[in-house]
Amino acid sequence: MIKGISYWSFAGGLEGTKPIAEAFKEAKKAGFESVEPCLSDTGDVSMQTTEAKAKEIIKAASDAGVKISSVATGLFWGKSLTASDPRVRAEALEIGKKLLDVAAWLDAGAVLIVPGAVDVFFDPASEVVEFDTVWDRATEAIGKLEAHAKSLKIEIGIENVWNKFLTGPFEMKAFIDQFNSEWVGSYFDVGNVLLYGYPEHWIKSLGKRIKRVHFKDFRSAVGTGAGFVDLLSGNVNWPAVMSAFKEIGYDGFVTAEMVPAYTHYPEAIIDNTSRAMDSILGRK
Repeated sequence: MIKGISYWSFAGGLEGTKPIAEAFKEAKKAGFESVEPCLSDTGDVSMQTTEAKAKEIIKAASDAGVKISSVATGLFWGKSLTASDPRVRAEALEIGKKLLDVAAWLDAGAVLIVPGAVDVFFDPASEVVEFDTVWDRATEAIGKLEAHAKSLKIEIGIENVWNKFLTGPFEMKAFIDQFNSEWVGSYFDVGNVLLYGYPEHWIKSLGKRIKRVHFKDFRSAVGTGAGFVDLLSGNVNWPAVMSAFKEIGYDGFVTAEMVPAYTHYPEAIIDNTSRAMDSILGRK
C-alpha cells in the first residue's frame, strides 16, 4: 500500500492557505509517500487553478519525492449535487468537472466526490432532501460526470460520508453498479463507517469497487464529529480492516485524513499519524 496524508491534515490546509509545496516537503520528511491535494475556494488548488499551475504542483511533488494520490474537495457541502435549487446543482456540477480537470492535470488518477446529501450533519440550517430524490439527482449528476471522467481517464470515488445517503454497503454497491463503468467506484473512508457499521464488512462487500481509501479513527461512544480521534485511538479494528483489504487484493493508496488539526502544535499530528500508519501497515 502507498502511505499518504491529506492536505487538510496540515495547519492551514482546510483554509487553503498552506503552500502545497511545503505540505509535500513536510509529508516526505514525516515518512509519507503521497499527498492528496484538496480543491478549495482559494489556494494553490482551487476553482481558479490552471493547467500551467498544475504543472508547477506536479514538479513540486516530484522535487519533494511524493506522489499525488487523488484530489478531494469540501465544496460539495456548500454546493450539493442534489440541492433543491437547480442553479446550485448546476454550480455543483461545474465543481465536479473542475475537480476532474485538476486531477487529470495533476495525473492524480482519481477524485473524491460527495454525491449528494439528505442533510448536512454539521449545519442545522441545511435543507433536508428526501432520500429518493437524492438518489435520482445524484444518479443524474454522476452520470454526467462519468462521461467527463471517462474522457480524462480519471476515476470517480463515491465517498461514504455522514450525508444520510448510501449508509450501507448494499446501497453503495447498487448506486455504483448502475453506471456499469470502470470510472465510477468507491472512495472508502474507514472511520466514517463506525457510526453505522464495521469497515471490515464494507471492504469485503465493496471489493474491487474500492478505488481509494481514507484512514480515520472514531470513538463510537461519542457519536458526533468530536469522536474522530488519532489513528489507533478509536474503535476501528485495524487488524480486521487490514485483513479485509488483503482478502480483496487492495494495495493502492491509503490516505490519512486527520481533521481538524491539533489546537496546539498542529504540526505534531503529521508525525504522530505517520507512526500510527507504520504500525497499521506492518512497517514497524
